[in-house]
Amino acid sequence: MKTNGGKVWLVGAGPGDPDLLTCKALRLLEEADVVLHDDLVSKEILALIPRATRKQSVGKRCGKKNIQQEEINALLVSFAKFGLKVVRLKSGDPMIFGRAGEEMEAMRRAGVDFEVVPGVTSALGAAASAKISLTHRQAASAVAFLTSHQAKTAKEADWQAWVRARATLVIYMPGYEYAQIAGRLMEADMDSQTPCAVVSRATSKDEQILRTTLDQLPAASRMAAPTLLFVGEAVGIGQTTQPAADLEWLAAQYELAREVAPAWSIAGLSGINPRLAPQDGANLGHHHISFRAQEYSGD
Repeated sequence: MKTNGGKVWLVGAGPGDPDLLTCKALRLLEEADVVLHDDLVSKEILALIPRATRKQSVGKRCGKKNIQQEEINALLVSFAKFGLKVVRLKSGDPMIFGRAGEEMEAMRRAGVDFEVVPGVTSALGAAASAKISLTHRQAASAVAFLTSHQAKTAKEADWQAWVRARATLVIYMPGYEYAQIAGRLMEADMDSQTPCAVVSRATSKDEQILRTTLDQLPAASRMAAPTLLFVGEAVGIGQTTQPAADLEWLAAQYELAREVAPAWSIAGLSGINPRLAPQDGANLGHHHISFRAQEYSGD
């Protein structure tokens, strides 16, 4: 970490799983003099900070503020002016609902050098964990990130624009105002059967996922914070898909793969994955395809 004087790094900690922390973020945590972190940063990630490093929580939970934003700004400026290497560690990505804009403005005014290190935002971490594709050629051509406050106060025209855009809505900090959110969307002509998902404590060992529809959302059970709410047709795609039993379809996939990778052979692929090999005598050219399991020990 090279700097002539003090410097501040606004670092994204990701959604909670320490394996999703970036290499740069980890290096900065190991080299920092001071780490000011949000309450939502996981214990596993905080455990990566050296014991000798000064750590202080500057976040809030359930609307209860331990410290005012102006005080956080003052700490960042003061520590940097003393020549310290300061990491402002934020849950998810610093630039998504993380008040990074206010902190960057304070440091610009104070003449403090700073840098932003992106992280996996909670929406993307939760979507990946729940296997939800936020965009889909057949269902969603846009994604909108909202906060609960925006979701409850947005004008009807805003809702209609999102519905017309076929956007997948990701609502941060939805609380338990599901009825109000669902009502607004249905008033904007969103189908009552639109798929929804609530993801609690995404990517952590305590993660929970609840799937429902827009009309049933108000009855959704309360889940532990932090939560994210996903709404849109893309949310439901693939959730009921079963493994294909149609050999014609499977054979067509093989033929397509052979066209785009002609140098590959089934024999070669079975060498990569020794669990599967083409059954002797299989006639793939006539859409007869089957596999036999080979003995395999260990993953």
